[in-house]
Amino acid sequence: MANRLLGIFPKPAAMQDMSRVYDLKSRLDWGEPALTIIDIRDRALFNESHIMGAISMPMAELLGRVQAALEYDRDIYLYSHTDEEAVQAAQQLRDAGYQKVSVVRGGVAAWKAADFQVETGMATV
Repeated sequence: MANRLLGIFPKPAAMQDMSRVYDLKSRLDWGEPALTIIDIRDRALFNESHIMGAISMPMAELLGRVQAALEYDRDIYLYSHTDEEAVQAAQQLRDAGYQKVSVVRGGVAAWKAADFQVETGMATV
């Protein structure tokens, strides 16, 4: 019975090295709890606005904080103010043994452009 149900319910797309905001939104809408969204911009930019559910881990603190908090098999989505910086951060995590790391193309700007919900300071917009 369970095998037949697998064909009925759609599955979100597999994780890629680079993800569109729509890919991440699909996983969030799907209700998948086993992922972490990390904003590697400085805290001032994070406090201005960030993707719903993202946590702030500025680049200088990233590796140490991820190693202290996340399992190596955790799905991790990263974004920054530039994709290049996020790609560097993703590579740093992969080099440390985290293989399920994806860069969210365009970061919070692309998220806003898609009209997805962001958090600003203490408010949700």
